[in-house]
Amino acid sequence: MSQGVSNVQFIGNKVTFGRHQTFAVRYGWLSKGFQALKRNPSILRSDEAIAELGVGKNMVESIGYWLRAFQLVERDSYKPTTLGEMLFSTYKGCDPYLEDEATIWLLHWLLVTNPEQATAWFWFFNRYHKPEFTSAELATALSDFVSDQVKDVKRPAASTLKSDATLLPRMYTQSKVNRNTPIEEALDSPLSMLGLIHQMTGERGYQSKPAARPSLPIGVLGYAIAELFQAKETEILPIEDLMYSRDSFPAPGAVFRLTEVDLLTKLEKLVDYIPDVFQINETAGIHQLFQLKAVDPILFIEKHYAVNSEEVAA
Repeated sequence: MSQGVSNVQFIGNKVTFGRHQTFAVRYGWLSKGFQALKRNPSILRSDEAIAELGVGKNMVESIGYWLRAFQLVERDSYKPTTLGEMLFSTYKGCDPYLEDEATIWLLHWLLVTNPEQATAWFWFFNRYHKPEFTSAELATALSDFVSDQVKDVKRPAASTLKSDATLLPRMYTQSKVNRNTPIEEALDSPLSMLGLIHQMTGERGYQSKPAARPSLPIGVLGYAIAELFQAKETEILPIEDLMYSRDSFPAPGAVFRLTEVDLLTKLEKLVDYIPDVFQINETAGIHQLFQLKAVDPILFIEKHYAVNSEEVAA
């Protein structure tokens, strides 16, 4: 098992586009795929995967890609990460069947802060701030980003970028099912529960606007912020840097599509969540978050699930 300091920083020559075989991640894929790998580490490379997972060959490849993109297995192998074990292990996992919405919020963070494996997702949630858009506008903007920021690697084909730009909003919106929709197509991605992207009524476009996000657990936000402190190797972060991605690092406010007021409100709750870790100070009119001591980001996730299981038991 390994997690280490995950590479949340965007690097222009470490990018991935279009490896999903055009399939959005589906309910059951991550836990089922992870647990199959635990039983047989080479399952996704074998012909047995089709029968074991009950999907076609392209879907097997897609499941393998999403397990890496969500940082549940290592980039260069299918070895489980610490978080993968913690979430989806059959007997010891906190949420082996993906029943807690907090897990979906955490998976969202893990996906969009993995620029090397899910570049378009990192770009959209950290760099693209247009509140209303179409898939075509998204594809154009993604292409511009690639031209400007992706260096020293072969440029992906326009069709590949279009595929990412089409799939990304579809993964975050509830599908409109009708009788002619094949059952496989009607299975929404778990990320559609988060309400981060909405399909505009009567139009072909989408909306993605900042909001309060009451269902975002403080433990997940704590994990995200502790991971950012770790990645940036700092003890002070301006609240503005937590709200907007101004450099090659992600920003929780942008990733979770929070308003400035709601980010600040949640940060105030975070200060009390695990005492003596974070503190908010204002210096010369600038709000800053101080990390009083370095902690393993996983502590915040462990606390969420511990409290949650106590509430369920009660």
